Amino acid sequence: MLYWNPTYECMDRDKLVELQNERLVNTVHKVYQNVPYYRQKMQAVGIMPEDIKTVDDLKKLPFTTKQDLRDNYPYGLFAVPLSEIVRIHASSGTTGKPTVVGYTKQDIISWSELMARTLTCGGTVKNSVIQIAYGYGLFTGGLGVHYGAERIGASVIPISGGNTKRQLMLMKDFGTDVLACTPSYALYIAETMQELKIDRQKFKLKYGIFGAEPWTENMRKEIEQKLGVSAIDIYGLSEVIGPGVASECQCKDGLHIFEDYFIAEVIDPETGESLPYGKEGELVFTTINKEGIPVIRYRTKDITALIPDQCECGRTHIRMKKIIGRTDDMLVIRGVNVFPSQIESVLVEIGDTEPHYMLIVDRINNLDTLEVLVEVSDRLFSDEVKRLEDLNKEITRKIHDTLGLAVKVRLVEPKTIERTEGKSKRVIDNRKI
Repeated sequence: MLYWNPTYECMDRDKLVELQNERLVNTVHKVYQNVPYYRQKMQAVGIMPEDIKTVDDLKKLPFTTKQDLRDNYPYGLFAVPLSEIVRIHASSGTTGKPTVVGYTKQDIISWSELMARTLTCGGTVKNSVIQIAYGYGLFTGGLGVHYGAERIGASVIPISGGNTKRQLMLMKDFGTDVLACTPSYALYIAETMQELKIDRQKFKLKYGIFGAEPWTENMRKEIEQKLGVSAIDIYGLSEVIGPGVASECQCKDGLHIFEDYFIAEVIDPETGESLPYGKEGELVFTTINKEGIPVIRYRTKDITALIPDQCECGRTHIRMKKIIGRTDDMLVIRGVNVFPSQIESVLVEIGDTEPHYMLIVDRINNLDTLEVLVEVSDRLFSDEVKRLEDLNKEITRKIHDTLGLAVKVRLVEPKTIERTEGKSKRVIDNRKI
C-alpha cells in the first residue's frame, strides 16, 4: 500500500486527537484575536477562546457559511495581514460577490503536502506522468493538483480543461498514466476516444483522480471500463483549502479526511445538531492548521456520512462516504427529496443509455412535475420503436421505485444534451419558488 506521509496518515488515534485538540485551541485563539467577524460571533453567544479546550467543545462555536464569506468580501475573514498572503483564489461569483480565500507561504506548503497524500492514494508516484485537466486560474482544482504532483516529483502536464482532441493526442504521445479532471469530463474524454475510433490499448493510462462534483459508483464503473483506469474520488472546497481535504485510497471504501488538518462533523441541516457516525447529514469542517483564512465549523451543504472504522489500507483517519448531493441542489418535488445522483444511478444501472441526462422541473396547475431527458446510444436510437418504448417504461418504473415519484421520461438522440468541460449542469428548475 502506498503512503505519502505514514507518520500522520497512520497515526495512533489517541495521538491524533491530542494533536487536534492542540491545533484547535491555537486556531480559536488566533481567529478571536485577528478576525473581528469571529470575535463578534463568539461574543454574541457568550463564548471565549478559553472555553474551547478539546474537540468535544467544538459544538459550542457558531457555524460559518458561504454567505458569511460574501458578507466579508473580499478580505474580512483573513487572519493575517494581506502582506503575508501569497495567493488569492475566488469562486466564480455567479450568484453575487465571489467568495475569496487567501494562502500564506506556509498554507501553500500545507496544500502541497495534502495533495501529495491525495495523489499517492490514487496511485501517483515519482515516475508518473500526470495530465491535469482541471481548470487553472481562480478555481483551485488545477493548481492544487499541480502542487501535489510536483511535491511527489511526478512529471506534470498542466493542460487544463478543454480541447479534448488535443488532450487525447498528448495523452498518447506523452505517455500519460494518471489523469486528473472532473468525472463528467473523464467520460467525455472516453466518449471522444470512442468517436474517433482511437485504440485505448495504445495509451498508458492507469489511474484517474476525479472530483469537484458528486458522482456515483455506477459512473465509476463506466469510467474505469471505458478508460481502463482505476478511478478514485477526491474531495475538497476552496473555503477549506481546495482539493486535498479528503481522498479515497485504492480500497475505494470511503474518502479519508486528513484529520491532522481538518475536523469533520455531520449535522442535521435543519436543526444544526451533530449526528452520530453513519448517519447522513450536512458535512461541516473546521480547519486547524491553516494561516491565511481559517474557517470554524464551515457548513459545506454537501450530504454524506462519516465512517469511523479503520480502512484496510492502514490509514487511521476517519472516512466520509461519497457525496450523494447537496442541501441546496436537493430538489423537493411533491414533498419528495430528489438528488440528481439518484437518477444517474438508475440510468447507468439500466444500461443502453449514455451517462448524459437533464432534469427539468416545472409547476403546472400548481403541481410540480419532473421530466427526465435521457440520451440513448446511437445503436439503440436507430433500433425499433418498440425497444425504445420498452426502455422508456423501464426507466420510468425504476425511477418511481427509487424515488417513489412519478416522472416523465423522454429519450433523446445522442449529443442532444449540452456537454461541459467543467462541472456538468443536471437541473433546469422552471418553478418560480
